[in-house]
Amino acid sequence: MDIIVIGAGSVGMLVASFLSECNDTVKLIVRRENQAEQLLRHGLVRKNLDGTMTKTKVQVAMDLEGISKQSIVIIAVKYGELNQIYPILRTIHEDIPLLFLQNGLAHLEEAVQLPQKTIAFGSCQFGAERENDYTIVHRGQGVLKIAMERGTATPFHLFSQKTNELFQVTFVENVEDMLFEKALLNCFINPLTAILRVKNGMLIENPHTYKLLEKLYNELMIAFPEKKAIFPFEEVEKLCRKTAINTSSMLADILHKRPTEIDTIVGAVLKRAAKRGKTLPILTTLYHLIVAIEESGEKM
Repeated sequence: MDIIVIGAGSVGMLVASFLSECNDTVKLIVRRENQAEQLLRHGLVRKNLDGTMTKTKVQVAMDLEGISKQSIVIIAVKYGELNQIYPILRTIHEDIPLLFLQNGLAHLEEAVQLPQKTIAFGSCQFGAERENDYTIVHRGQGVLKIAMERGTATPFHLFSQKTNELFQVTFVENVEDMLFEKALLNCFINPLTAILRVKNGMLIENPHTYKLLEKLYNELMIAFPEKKAIFPFEEVEKLCRKTAINTSSMLADILHKRPTEIDTIVGAVLKRAAKRGKTLPILTTLYHLIVAIEESGEKM
């Protein structure tokens, strides 16, 4: 089975790195020729949590030309790039399984319009940071949750059978619940770190940021009380501690003057709260602050 990973950002590189340890054929689809050259020259290098380095060999391409019917395609680009990817996916065989690894909820309704018979969605619970075009840093141990939207999960069981303890794969039943819970987690950390320009750990280390985090948490749990058992505040604190040295993806986007995923993450949560007749004044304020920063092109 060939594994094709579209997108060589932090998530795509980490997933490709772990899967290439256990599978003969892993191909990374990249956008830039320079990155393709770097990966071919140096291999895909992973800095592990214990300080060791793992180097694997992956195939590299800039398109899906010649893709085998015996392939799995993992789409690891950010949500904003999906509109460029959907037309390409419509051209590949309908029997090729697809796995989407985006944050937020917006891609769920869009991806199911594709012709493929097997479509799954993933939620990445690990930390990753791209150091350069061929080196990925594993920042936090976690699982890759996979939920099926349609088709059979059988092709994806290959991942759980062949990965190691640092990269575990679990299967869950409900796609929408899985994606929404990840969006909630992102809401706790991403907007605050992006606006305050701090790493994740600072949210619990500074008494003022801690108070903001606490108030945001309480606001969200009033709107979604059924999630309190899944996300007690202690778990949010634990996540900040576990990922203390990490730069959140939203902060990284702003620092590099890239579009953020504010609409598909925070916007989606605000819409869901509105359907319940709930207003989220703190989260709404954070949403508008991020959008204002994006639109002003402010350099962090």
